[in-house]
Amino acid sequence: MKKQNLVNLVKYHVEKNDEAFISEVAEIAKEFDYNGDYSIAQYLMELISSANFYIPQQSYKNLKYLRKVEYSPKPLLLPNIIEEDIVGITRAIANNSGLSKFLFYGEPGSGKTESAYQIARLLNRDILSVDFEQLVDSHLGETPKNVAMLFDEINHVAYDKVIIIFDEIDSIVLDRINTNDLREMGRVTSLFLKELDKLNENITIIATTNLYQNFDKALIRRFDAIVSFDRYSKKDLIEIADSILITNLKKANNLKQDLRLFNKILNKINKMPYPGDLKQIIKTAIAFSDNSQKYDYLRKIYMSLNGNPEQIDIQKLSKEGFTTREIEILSKIPKSSVSRKLKGE
Repeated sequence: MKKQNLVNLVKYHVEKNDEAFISEVAEIAKEFDYNGDYSIAQYLMELISSANFYIPQQSYKNLKYLRKVEYSPKPLLLPNIIEEDIVGITRAIANNSGLSKFLFYGEPGSGKTESAYQIARLLNRDILSVDFEQLVDSHLGETPKNVAMLFDEINHVAYDKVIIIFDEIDSIVLDRINTNDLREMGRVTSLFLKELDKLNENITIIATTNLYQNFDKALIRRFDAIVSFDRYSKKDLIEIADSILITNLKKANNLKQDLRLFNKILNKINKMPYPGDLKQIIKTAIAFSDNSQKYDYLRKIYMSLNGNPEQIDIQKLSKEGFTTREIEILSKIPKSSVSRKLKGE
């Protein structure tokens, strides 16, 4: 501990500046931790935690590389196999099990970021997201400096009140052995690893990525647990789609529910979209539907899932097992005309 740290502590105590006081203690604990005095560092962090110090939410506006994210209080729809992992992570954080760094990977729209929000909701914590636009600088040498300042900000937050999320962490961390990697970004990755190693183990970090296979193996080893979001079965996706549809139809006027036809449409698709895309497709279809036609949203959903064809092929629909009534809904061609066309008249 430096003399200036002691002066600052007394000054902030006299001024009753709790925010500055806890930041100074966290900085001192970080220095002890870096020098190998782990027990002292942990003891200091436990002291300020038990004293219920907390940086007020309004202070977030002074952060440069972190921003507070407002997230929905609604529960998230996940398949059981992924939900069990999310519940397990939530329990591990709540029980101070020593696990604090988590990596979520999978296709876009598979619920990685929303799951991080779900964990924050269950723990009643704020989400602070890394602002990569502020972090990455085009000027040579500036990005590594920014990374160091970012981790300094992270070390000064109340670790038991927030979760730090690196959404799409691949924006900043690259594979250092990739021949196409820029030397500058390679240095950024190396620095990132060093800062991650020095980070207080009580600070919860969740990183997400769509590019797990391209990750630096050294970075992967830094995470305590890795969760794959590429584990949805088609049944899982259809059940989630049903729930999304039911919820959104309750807000719509004059539209009627037909889950049988909806599920029939979904079952004919070779590759189901993930929940994020499903939600967008369903919400858009309902919003743009002709309210005078109570099932028009189904036609729009069918078209969206099949590449928005200019004209719907009723012969194809018939071969796929759709009834005359269902073909009428999906094609907007009257049943009598559908019957004649199918008979070749």
